[in-house]
Order: sequence, then structure tokens, then C-alpha cells
Amino acid sequence: MLWTDLIGNIAALSTVLLAMRKSMWTWPVQFAGSVLLFVASINAHITGNALKQALFAGLAVYGWWAWRRGTQDGRQLRVRPAAWWERSLLIGVMLLGTALVGVLFFVTGLSWGAHVPLPKGAFLVAADAYIFVGSAMATWAQGRALVDFWIVWVAVDLVGVPLAFSSGLVVSGWVYGIFFVLVVIGFVKWLREYRAAEVDVAVAR
Repeated sequence: MLWTDLIGNIAALSTVLLAMRKSMWTWPVQFAGSVLLFVASINAHITGNALKQALFAGLAVYGWWAWRRGTQDGRQLRVRPAAWWERSLLIGVMLLGTALVGVLFFVTGLSWGAHVPLPKGAFLVAADAYIFVGSAMATWAQGRALVDFWIVWVAVDLVGVPLAFSSGLVVSGWVYGIFFVLVVIGFVKWLREYRAAEVDVAVAR
């Protein structure tokens, strides 16, 4: 196992724990983890995953900027459910994005599933594209401090966990499984925090 892959995955898991606490360290750790996993992917000649990590590194910069802006003047980061247009955007981009990225992955061979005989290969490419787009949208929603970002991660893990195990990637499967548990806990924590804040606002009126 490459040390960059090991430390990168540890950093990725750490970002979930930091996100639960709304720590600004979420983003530097995610950026560092993405860089390490990018290097690991390049060394392993997995171009598609390398591109995904490059995207995550860029989204980490956006997330840091957004959270920093939301905590100016010592304010607490305010978490909230997505507005109707944000939720529509999340669903729309995940559906359309999965289709477009799936075609791109298949044509260019960036997904390892593109080299597997049909029809299994088509399914693997679609799953790879879904995980890619879903992960990107979850990170974008996280940057906006939307409670919904946890739900998007759950949707991604519901595909990622069985896909990893069925493909023989046991370590990745367990990592996805741990992600799933942490994400569910994070969703409950953020939802409770939002509801408590709403009660405080109602009482103050």
C-alpha cells in the first residue's frame, strides 16, 4: 500500500469528524488528503480518480472561503437545510452530471469499468460517474453549510460500499463503510443543531 494512499484516506476520514464539529480545519485537512490521494492515483495510473482528487482539492479551497466568510466577526457557522433551488440543483446536477460524466468516462477510458466487458462494464462506469458527481456535489453543499450534504454522502455511500466489496476492493469498502456510519451521525448532529437554533429564535421573538 502506498503511504500517500494510507495517509490520504486517514485525512479523508478526519474531514468527516472535523465537519461534524464545523471546524475550519475541515478544509485544510481535506485539501491535504486530496493532494496525497492525487499523488497516489497518479502513481497507480488511475487517471479518473486523480482528476476526482484534483476537483476535491479545488472544492476544499471554496469550502474554506465560504466557511471563513460565514464565521466573520466571531460568528458561529450557521447550518441550514437547502433552499428549494439548491435542492433542485443538487438533484439535477447529480442526474444529468452522472449521465454526462459516465459517457466521458466510457469514451475516454478514465473509468476502469470502461475496460470491463458489457453489460457489467457499463454499470461500473455509471456507478463510478455517480460517485464522482455525488461526491463533488456533497462537497459543494458542505461548503454552503447545508444539512443536505450529509444526505448526499449517504446516497453516494449506498453505491460506493457494495461496489467496492463486489469489485474486491475490501479496504476501500471498509473505508466507505466507516464513512457511511460517520455521515449518518453527522447528519443527525447537524439536524439537531439546526432545530435547536430555530427553537432559540422562536423563543427570542
